[in-house]
Amino acid sequence: MKKMLPWLITILLAITLILVAAFLLMDRIFPSDVNDVNAAVQNTEVQRLSADEIVELSSEITDIKTNLADTDYIVLINFAFQLDTVKAKEDFEKIKDLKIKPLLIKTLADTKPEELNGANGKDQLSSKLVNLINKTLTEGKLTQVEVTNFIMTSI
Repeated sequence: MKKMLPWLITILLAITLILVAAFLLMDRIFPSDVNDVNAAVQNTEVQRLSADEIVELSSEITDIKTNLADTDYIVLINFAFQLDTVKAKEDFEKIKDLKIKPLLIKTLADTKPEELNGANGKDQLSSKLVNLINKTLTEGKLTQVEVTNFIMTSI
């Protein structure tokens, strides 16, 4: 037993040092996405647009009527989309009936009525649509989606 004691202490010390080194290097090996997102938000400059510029960069899709994931509920909803450039808006206008409107209907068809309750639900829908629509756009990017009219009722 006396001959094994130094070996046991050495092994335990080595394991402890490896764990401490792994813990200290964890941030470098696996960077935290939360910190990256916070840094990106802080570095983003807020661009203030005049009312005329907002109108020039905005497009609307109105009167979308569809069932939600729970087929007992129907939603009537209007959206306003703000794009980053005039060229992006022109391209958006060309594809909004062919690509964007079906995307909106599919997204709403996968949405439960509880997910649309309150301002938080509409904000989550808006951010989901921004991500989906930006993948569809050929030029420019969608910066903001607003719900301009919303009626949800059960059948």
